[in-house]
Amino acid sequence: MSLPIRTVIAALSSLALACLVGCAGRPSLVPNSDPALRKTSAEFAADAAKRQPFNASLPDGGVAKGRAQVGYGRDTIEIVNTGTEDWHNVELWANRHYVVFIPTIKAGADRVKTIHFQMMFDEKGRSFPVDNSTPERMVRQLEIVRDGSIYRVPFAQAD
Repeated sequence: MSLPIRTVIAALSSLALACLVGCAGRPSLVPNSDPALRKTSAEFAADAAKRQPFNASLPDGGVAKGRAQVGYGRDTIEIVNTGTEDWHNVELWANRHYVVFIPTIKAGADRVKTIHFQMMFDEKGRSFPVDNSTPERMVRQLEIVRDGSIYRVPFAQAD
């Protein structure tokens, strides 16, 4: 009876290792639901480098018609556009240092866009910290830049 258990354990271990190796260079183990956000970490970092630094001189667009939820347990930001118009060419900024480009965020409270912390990069090519043990390593401010303006995104911590 111990032989089949060992075989099962070995098979599961091999499968787990294959998943990790197959996902090397990806910001998450599970592919993003948005095909436009299925990039490697290097691709996200290169894109973020082109968008740095945060352009604080852009006009203030006020509060975005949307909301976000920050989940430190899964290292994600879930953002939703609660307005009636789709958002195009969106830069999502955390703390004005870490950015990810999102081609489209469709309108509708049921259309949640999930962004993993490791999709957001700063000017030095570092992803948003996944060790959120201190306030400096947590999301303090979320903003989107779209249509030439900066919009604040209200957010809460996930349960």
